[in-house]
Amino acid sequence: MHLAPRSFLPMKAQEELVLVAGRGIVGDRYEKGEGFYSDRPEEGRQVTLFEVETLEALARDHKIRMTMGDHRRNITTRDVPLNHLVGRRFRIGEALLEATRLATPCRHIEQITGLEVFTPLLNRSGLHARILTGGTVRMGDVVEILT
Repeated sequence: MHLAPRSFLPMKAQEELVLVAGRGIVGDRYEKGEGFYSDRPEEGRQVTLFEVETLEALARDHKIRMTMGDHRRNITTRDVPLNHLVGRRFRIGEALLEATRLATPCRHIEQITGLEVFTPLLNRSGLHARILTGGTVRMGDVVEILT
């Protein structure tokens, strides 16, 4: 789990994140309006998720090594097919989320990491979600798909 207090700053690993319904993650750049895309606010982009399997595929298939913070998403999952969650509700820890859309890769990640990942991340760039009920999310919390 990661957040960054401002655009372009490195993501900081967290043991827990506090999600606020309708706002975002306490202390994160987008909750504070200081993210790269804050000039284009989107309610359905309050928290972002990314599959660790994508990092493994990048290393295996493209010889691109990225850390869990490099992908710039907030929550990294394992064994959760994120592409299938769009339009569905799910719970992580105390928080209730609704998946709004798939994330698209951006050149901003390439600027920050110096890695050419745009094309390999097409259709594998994570998930955007809206926070319906806030709460604390901790490392190891299970993603429970509801509807």
